[in-house]
Amino acid sequence: MLTCIVDGDTGWERGVKWRALNVDMPEISQPECGAKKPLGLKARDRLRQLIVDGYHIEWTGGRGRYGRELSNVILSDERDAAKVLIEEGLSQPWSNDGNMWCRQ
Repeated sequence: MLTCIVDGDTGWERGVKWRALNVDMPEISQPECGAKKPLGLKARDRLRQLIVDGYHIEWTGGRGRYGRELSNVILSDERDAAKVLIEEGLSQPWSNDGNMWCRQ
C-alpha cells in the first residue's frame, strides 16, 4: 500500500486525496503563526511513524473542504490515528473554538 502523508490530517492513498475526520492539525503550509509549522511537522512525522506497522483507511463516503475524501486512519492495533495525535497533544478535536497554537 503506497501512501503519501502531506501533513497530520491530509494524505494520498492510491491516488485519492483524503482528510482525517474530526481532527484539526497545525498547518505546515501557510501557518498563521510561528508555533504552527514546527508542531505541524511533528504531527506529520508522528503519523508517519504510527502507520509504519500497518493501517487501513476507513472511507466515510463524504467530501470535505477542498474536495478531499473524508476518512479515518485506523492503525494496526485498531486505534484511530487522529485520536492518538490528540492524546499526544499534536492536534485538537474538530470542531473546536479556534486556533490553540497561536494563542498568546
